[in-house]
Amino acid sequence: MNKWILELAPEKKRHCRSGGSIVEYTLEQKEQAVISLCSRSKPAKEVAAEHGATRETLYKWKRQLLKEERVHLMNKNKSDKSKDTSSIKEEVLELRTVKDDLSLQVSELQKEVHRLKIERDIYEKAAEVIKKDQGINIQTLTNREKVIIINALRESYQLKELLEVMHMAKSSYCYQVIAINTDKYTNLKTKVKDVFEESSSRYGYRRIHSVIRTLGTTVSEKVIRRIMKEENLLVPYIKRKKYSSYKGEISPEVENIINRDFHADKPNDKWLTDLTEFHIPAGKIYLSPIIDCFDGLPVSWTIGTSPMQNLLTQCLMKLFYHLVKAKNLSYILTIPKKTLCRSF
Repeated sequence: MNKWILELAPEKKRHCRSGGSIVEYTLEQKEQAVISLCSRSKPAKEVAAEHGATRETLYKWKRQLLKEERVHLMNKNKSDKSKDTSSIKEEVLELRTVKDDLSLQVSELQKEVHRLKIERDIYEKAAEVIKKDQGINIQTLTNREKVIIINALRESYQLKELLEVMHMAKSSYCYQVIAINTDKYTNLKTKVKDVFEESSSRYGYRRIHSVIRTLGTTVSEKVIRRIMKEENLLVPYIKRKKYSSYKGEISPEVENIINRDFHADKPNDKWLTDLTEFHIPAGKIYLSPIIDCFDGLPVSWTIGTSPMQNLLTQCLMKLFYHLVKAKNLSYILTIPKKTLCRSF
């Protein structure tokens, strides 16, 4: 029945897949089917139908036939595989070397960033603590200033890192710390206090300096003055009042006739006067002019070496003389005496 079906209608042949392969194929048929499968230009299902098998059976034959060849190839290419393994090992070693170099560069960059951060904080703390901002240089700082900055940054960084950035030896740091915490003028302060108390708080820093030198201690006057300022050793004294010749108003206030109205419609209607001081190589001189508000020109003036009332009196008399000479005597006689007193 199977032979008749294969002869008459091979494409409609159906195989039972549950009980395994019913038709037995020779080795040559299997090889030919596998070759057709590997060199196919159409789907594997159509190739399987041409050889009277299923798609799964073709792939099963392929695995069975190629397994033996793979074993032979592995035995033949064993030396090639060892060569590939050695090349892979070399590549791995090169990659590890590159990785180590990159890790070293990263660690160096991290150290450099940390160092730059320390330097930035040092500059900021220098501007804050020792009041240095313009043109600050770590190399030009004194050891005392360096110690002050280091102590201000001890909570944020290690002492070893700060000393390395500040270019300072640890022995110098320890010496400066002891010097800062120790006051070398302790005994001198005691002597200054004793001398000040023995003088009943009357001696100033010059007199105390003289007494200290007499006792055999050589010290500067500036040090004595600074110690007295720190210890609040002040000599009590009565402050003199500044001299002032002003005794207050001794006469009633004069009525303000002008009231800042400096306009005049005719000559000799409003006169103004003032006293001006000039400095010359020979000394001081004083000018007392009389200005007419009509045209702003001086109608009379006097010059003297002292600001006395005679300057104004002489200026006024000269003005009267010119007016009399110009035959304006009648005008002068009409000026009230009270008005003249207010004006001058």
